[in-house]
Amino acid sequence: MPDLPTPQDDTEAALFSECWDAVLSYADLCTSGSLTAQQLATEGFALGMREVRAAARTHVRGAGRRAGRLPVIPVLLTAVRDTAAAWEAAGQGHRLDPDLRLWLNSEAAARFSGPPLRRPVALRGLRDMQEADAALLWLAEVEALPLSTAARGLGLDPATAAAELDQVRTLFRDRCHRAHLDSPLDAECRSYARLLDAVTRSPAAEAPGDLSRHLATCVTCAEAAACLRLHGGGPPAALAGGVIGWGGLAYLERRRRAAEVRLGAGRPDPGPADPAEGTGRSRVLRGGLLAAAVLLSALALGVSMMPFGGSGADTAVAQDDRLPVAGPGASRAAARPSARPSATDSPTAPPSATATVRTPRREKPDPEPEPRGTASAADRAAPAATSAPPTPRAAGCRVAYGLDSQWTDGFQATVTVTTDRALAGWQVSWTFADGQRVGQMWDATARQDGSRVLATAAEYDRTLAAHGTLSFGFVGTWARANRTPRDFTLNGEPCTAG
Repeated sequence: MPDLPTPQDDTEAALFSECWDAVLSYADLCTSGSLTAQQLATEGFALGMREVRAAARTHVRGAGRRAGRLPVIPVLLTAVRDTAAAWEAAGQGHRLDPDLRLWLNSEAAARFSGPPLRRPVALRGLRDMQEADAALLWLAEVEALPLSTAARGLGLDPATAAAELDQVRTLFRDRCHRAHLDSPLDAECRSYARLLDAVTRSPAAEAPGDLSRHLATCVTCAEAAACLRLHGGGPPAALAGGVIGWGGLAYLERRRRAAEVRLGAGRPDPGPADPAEGTGRSRVLRGGLLAAAVLLSALALGVSMMPFGGSGADTAVAQDDRLPVAGPGASRAAARPSARPSATDSPTAPPSATATVRTPRREKPDPEPEPRGTASAADRAAPAATSAPPTPRAAGCRVAYGLDSQWTDGFQATVTVTTDRALAGWQVSWTFADGQRVGQMWDATARQDGSRVLATAAEYDRTLAAHGTLSFGFVGTWARANRTPRDFTLNGEPCTAG
């Protein structure tokens, strides 16, 4: 196990205590195993702390807490991403998530180190704020800390923190609007800039068709729309995707789920039984000061990146040009985790408000169910001359498919399955009706053959108690239509819908 960073003073010790969980969470997204995640987190934390110390020395020399500096957690997360890029450049890319490697070698990654005016609007807007304001915005919107907790950590009065946050959100919008106008826009983008500003100021405003079509194809303007639409839930995803880059939406989901667990609304994950390096892609949030135990698993939460709901006008504000990673989501109204919307609803919520009960890994797995369409031994022994049809057996599982968000050519969905019996491993399968394709999946690994998809449990969430619930999410693409999938099965056994 790699050595953890050693704080140099009490201030750094406090930062380590507050930030290590977030750093390790993102490092886990970037790697394919727990030990590798800890090493990446350790190196990234050390790199980030060097930047924090350098900024502190500048402050001591009289520069003050000026704009141009990111808050501590975004600095550390960015350092993890930069460390991953250094691994890739040094020939150690095999230790990273394959999708991250593709992103690191793409033009999308180059935006974060390229000309300042071409960097994501959210990143530039956040940098243009006073550091204390930017920190409050990040802690409340991305880390999902209770407002009173974030306020006390920043030395603010909790009683006035809500009003302070509203002002900071407005300030962030103004900074992002200015950053968008400062971007090297072409003539078409600049012609829509004033209209985009006007439409995103009102929660009831409808986007004209030509603006919606433009946002469907222009990443820069779509990113700006997500930042400008404060009442539509866009800023959290815009911040996560625009500042972190790759994996921003998945990180955001993890932090929201972590906040639920802290508040008693969720359940901690029991963690993997074997701490050794895994062969599959790890998707577990390992927390705690010593980074030795798993805190929880990610839960899909669709995050709005577009203010304009309705139909094909919905657009993605992606963190890159259509990369198959969990970047910022699409059009919907903001919704706090409370209830599951239907597949036609645009607001989104976690797949279940109830805790999933897990049991320790069983020594012997349940017997494999018989293939669909074949007769059991008891059926084969039954008299052939009977005239009464066999009584259908009730399905032992129920599935809920939630379309969390949808945009012009992509969508995000959550699958939630409740099983009547305990499981020591699970596979959920379904058939797409319209040729949809699965991209990145979390809390499971996906394999697709034509229209049939097979989702296999991650190593850390294989076991499930009787009457427990499993859940995983994914992003995908669609073209002609995006109807709800059919023929769901759990370990080969049909599930009922609902």
